[in-house]
Amino acid sequence: MRDGFIKVAAGTPKIRVADCRYNAEQIFSLMREADKQGVKVLVLPELCLTGYTCGDLFLHDTLLKGAEEGLQTILEATKHLDLLTAVGLPVRNKWDNKLYNCAAVIHKGEILGLVPKTYLPNYSEFYEQRWFVSGADVEVSLELCGQDVELNRRNLFACETVPNLVVGVEICEDLWAAEPPSVDLAKEGATLILNLSASDELVGKAGYRRQLVVGQSARLVCGYVYANAGEGESTTDLVFTGHDLIAENGVLLAERRFANGLTISEVDVDRLVYERRRMTTFQPPKKNEYWRGFFSLEVGETRLTRPVSRTPFVPDDAWDRKNRCNEILLLAALGLKKRMEHTHAKAAVVGLSGGLDSTLAILITSVAMKLMGRPDSDIIAVTMPCFGTTDRTRDNAVELAERLGATLKRIDIGEAVKQHFKDIGQSMEDHDVTFENGQARERTQVLMDVANQCGGLVVGTGDLSELALGWCTYNGDHMSMYGVNASIPKTLVRHLVSFVSDDKAEEDERLSAVLTDILDTPVSPELLPAIEGKIAQRTEDLVGPYELHDFYLYYAIRWGFPPRKVFRLAEYAFGRSYDRETLLKWLKNFYRRFFAQQFKRSSLPDGPKVGSVALSPRGDWRMPSDAVATLWMDELEGLN
Repeated sequence: MRDGFIKVAAGTPKIRVADCRYNAEQIFSLMREADKQGVKVLVLPELCLTGYTCGDLFLHDTLLKGAEEGLQTILEATKHLDLLTAVGLPVRNKWDNKLYNCAAVIHKGEILGLVPKTYLPNYSEFYEQRWFVSGADVEVSLELCGQDVELNRRNLFACETVPNLVVGVEICEDLWAAEPPSVDLAKEGATLILNLSASDELVGKAGYRRQLVVGQSARLVCGYVYANAGEGESTTDLVFTGHDLIAENGVLLAERRFANGLTISEVDVDRLVYERRRMTTFQPPKKNEYWRGFFSLEVGETRLTRPVSRTPFVPDDAWDRKNRCNEILLLAALGLKKRMEHTHAKAAVVGLSGGLDSTLAILITSVAMKLMGRPDSDIIAVTMPCFGTTDRTRDNAVELAERLGATLKRIDIGEAVKQHFKDIGQSMEDHDVTFENGQARERTQVLMDVANQCGGLVVGTGDLSELALGWCTYNGDHMSMYGVNASIPKTLVRHLVSFVSDDKAEEDERLSAVLTDILDTPVSPELLPAIEGKIAQRTEDLVGPYELHDFYLYYAIRWGFPPRKVFRLAEYAFGRSYDRETLLKWLKNFYRRFFAQQFKRSSLPDGPKVGSVALSPRGDWRMPSDAVATLWMDELEGLN
């Protein structure tokens, strides 16, 4: 439960229709199993104490009494469990002599409240209005199992020990309605919505149900736990498969069909609250008309089982990854197309090093040229070898330009840099930051001047990961006229180049081969002299593995997680690849560099946003250049 992770479950017990005693036993057994597995919030199916398919038996006092006795049995059997549970049962209101389809929310032997179903289906196979009435307008106190209980669709359940955990409840058809109760529940503060359901199975219905649950969790920025009736319901006319779902903010965390039992995952309520705080359109209601029942859970460590990708910017599924790559190339190219048309640029000038970033930049530029109906010869690829350039990267740059049909310019900047060093008194033997940055700024000057010569536009090559770390030379490779890679992290750059390589394998084997070799080349700015013809400067040895930094970037910046939580997730995702000391070392380096290098991001050139994370000072990220990282670093020091 620390860091906002709440272990939740959708449970489908095996029941017998109208056998409340048996059903109660199955329910409290399932609750005990959930407790053993560390679950803190459990939702069970609609009317599970009686069975959803009781028909006219719902009107019988014998069944209603049996349901209340069954609930009493559950309360007594689970009064020591630190588990909030929503149980479905019919409840009669003696004040209006009507019957309500309810969820009883219970915790440690106490009924915290009753939530009635609002929308009662009475079409096709459903006849609920024959027995029940809508709870849309009912607000009443009644006695149930010897306790005074509020029957109210506006019930919310707030955890005092985990303030960001506020639970709301709706029942089955409520989700299908045009105005689901969960909308108001979320606006009133519910971060976790529970749905007790008895949705029968039809061909194709599971997909639609899944879309509803996942979509609602996205729309409401909430966790959504959906428990469906399963084995034991009557099959006279219908079949129930126990389709249970857990979603969080548009992501399906867990799913189970054709089986009874528990479906378990963890919902991150802190993440949901952060996103709601960030989204100015997520507005609370003007009037607070909802009743809150309070409960407390014992705070402890939640063992994570939910998926945490090592590459959050890159889809794990091959088909999704292919589509994502294709879409990103097109989006970035459309941005460049617009900028070139607006500026009437006669050419696109790209500094081609033979590395990943400049390779992606020229590939995007090639797509933009095709969108404009212009030849690739309007791309001027400039390769600028200097002291650290190796034969491998130089030859790959040349080969790539030729295979794409770009106009190639080779401009050796060595003598110009030497003259500059002579002018400022920089020793060629002193390989300090001036030695490195002098080359980077000379390259940028060359590109700008070439663009002036041809009436062209300089296409930037720096990626999102480099911008986050400040791994670029201010007014050197940091500067361009349009940065097409600006919101593409390094891990995704690699997959984009790989995607093009695979895509071109049959059409142009030589192009595919050179792209493959570029992918195999160590990432390096090549600003230090080569050693025996080999790259002497490996970026990831200096700043850390990009797979780690992209992971840190995603969770620290996109989701605002505190350093301790970022580190916890990193251990969970990378624990088999990196030891604790290494993960902490590079996380400290990430925060240190991210804060210290903001001044470079504050003066970025324009570039297209293609994903959910971007650092443009005009768009997603506004941060003072003189902000200090003390609070963040202090938290990390506490992890040593």
